[in-house]
Amino acid sequence: MADANLAYLSLILLLPIALLIFLYLIVRPRPVKIPIKNRHVFITGGSSGIGLALAHQAAKEGARVSILARSPEKLGDAKNAIRLASGIDVAVFAADVRDYEAVRRAVDEAGPIDVLIVNQGVFVPAELENLELDEVRFMMDVNLMGSFNMIKAALPAIKNRKDGGPASIALMSSQAGQVGIYGYTAYSASKFGLRGLAEALQHEVIEDNIHVSLIFPPDTETPGLLEENKKRPQLTSIIAASSSAMKADEVAKKAFIGIKSGSFIIPCNFVGFLAGMATAGLSPQRSFFMAFVEVVAAGIGRVAALCFQWNWYRSIEKWHAQQRT
Repeated sequence: MADANLAYLSLILLLPIALLIFLYLIVRPRPVKIPIKNRHVFITGGSSGIGLALAHQAAKEGARVSILARSPEKLGDAKNAIRLASGIDVAVFAADVRDYEAVRRAVDEAGPIDVLIVNQGVFVPAELENLELDEVRFMMDVNLMGSFNMIKAALPAIKNRKDGGPASIALMSSQAGQVGIYGYTAYSASKFGLRGLAEALQHEVIEDNIHVSLIFPPDTETPGLLEENKKRPQLTSIIAASSSAMKADEVAKKAFIGIKSGSFIIPCNFVGFLAGMATAGLSPQRSFFMAFVEVVAAGIGRVAALCFQWNWYRSIEKWHAQQRT
């Protein structure tokens, strides 16, 4: 009997060890470290909010920083703020990411890029029934097509980087790019699209030692969120409360930790971590240990996801019931 118990115990211990070894052998792409100091970091949407926080963080870490945005006035304010905070002068470029030629000219002027952070984003909060198609196109053009324009324009500059070391292309998605949420129909669609772009792009650029990341912040305390909160449906606010808001500088720090480790999925809080595991699917994974956690927790993660959905649908039912009374 004792021998049988010992055999079962050995099997229980050997299975996870064997799984870890198997995952260590198969996870791709392989682990990488992407330096930031003394390298050129180019950030779109860099004049305010998360983009400005990213620029501050990059400057703090010793990078040469370029920021791109539409407003020359906001770019000037951002440049002055970063200079005051860090003593570093950033390069600024006024261009609309919807205009490929304008973006290409900015990238050509900026020179070789080591880390590209595609951060621009717009959001018009409303149910699809209440959205104008021009508003849908606006979100798609800025959030999705703008990302295509930026990456396509910058790829030659990234491939021609001076030191030949590992480079990064990071896309700022959203937790609404992991799960669809009431009132986010067009926005979620634009952010979900970034995932397909990122997964396919990683296949195309891995041989150039370019590593793709997707950043998934929750609601973040920015001027854009203040405006959004004035307009978005009450149900959106109720459901979004499942994940607490973060400060822009906290998101920036989390983003750079993930970028420097070449992580494909970069969550910014615990809910984002759970969503990342629940939606890992066929996405690449560099860490064999995180791959182990994803495999082992897959069933539990699905249960947690169903609990979230149950809570959201219950909130929707209650809200509509209240409107009928």
